[in-house]
Amino acid sequence: MPKPSFPVRDLALAWLVATVFSGAPSTLLALATGGDPAEATFAAGRMLVDSASPVVLFAAAALVHPAVSAFWTLVAALALSARHITVKAMAFSAGVGLLDLLLIAPRWFPEVAALAFWPQMADHLMWGACLGGTLHALASRRARHHARHG
Repeated sequence: MPKPSFPVRDLALAWLVATVFSGAPSTLLALATGGDPAEATFAAGRMLVDSASPVVLFAAAALVHPAVSAFWTLVAALALSARHITVKAMAFSAGVGLLDLLLIAPRWFPEVAALAFWPQMADHLMWGACLGGTLHALASRRARHHARHG
């Protein structure tokens, strides 16, 4: 099994940043256009439970979204190298977005498939930008530290 090119601590922080900020594009678009900013959250919650309760759906989404993000973070860590990581992570996330939105969601998660494609793809790209950008920033910081302190 291949070994990740990144320290576990860096991956954990990059996962957290990507998980927290990846929904920003669709949420901001919904707020700007008068849409429902919770629509994607509730669709994610319905991946786990069949409920009409907003509280239950939000709680389910709070489990599903980090878990799915962790899975793709681990796959990215095994598949990508540190060189040009931000660009590679964004390309990776575009591939994941196509897989998620065009193949997986229509077959198993109709509520996710019913969401508008481009805002969800923008969320995937944001995830990749956050993941790769955080890994790049942490590696650069470590390199500067080593250069100063040998």
